[in-house]
Amino acid sequence: MTIEPLLDALGIQERAARATADDLRTQIAELHNRLREAETHLEHLAITRKTITALADRIPARTSSPDLPEHPDYPSILAVFNEATGPLRARDVCAALDHDPLPKNIEGARAKLKRLVELDVLDEVTTGSFTRKQ
Repeated sequence: MTIEPLLDALGIQERAARATADDLRTQIAELHNRLREAETHLEHLAITRKTITALADRIPARTSSPDLPEHPDYPSILAVFNEATGPLRARDVCAALDHDPLPKNIEGARAKLKRLVELDVLDEVTTGSFTRKQ
C-alpha cells in the first residue's frame, strides 16, 4: 500500500477544515462588529436616560387632569382633539366620532365640549370653537 492516497485524503480534509475555520473567523469578526455597535447603542441610550432624568427634575410637576365624567365619549373626544391641528366645532367632533350630524347629536357633543371647558381640559377660543388646553 502506498501512502500517497492517504496523504491526498488528509490534504482534502485539511483544506476543508481550514476553509471552515476561515469562515468561522469571518463570522466571529462580523459578530464582534455587531456586538460593538449594540454596546455603543446601549451606551447612548444610557446617556439619554441619564440626561432625561436630570432634565425631568427641572420640569415643574404637572397637575393631574381632572377626572372625566362617566361617559364613553369623553376619552374619544380627547383623542380627536389630540390629533386635531386646529380648533374644532361640535359638528366636527360628531363627524370624527362617526355620529350622525343630527341636531341632538351636535347639541350633545357641544354640551360635552362645554363640560370639558369647565373642567379646564379644553378652551373655547371663539363661540362654539374649541381647542385642547395648552
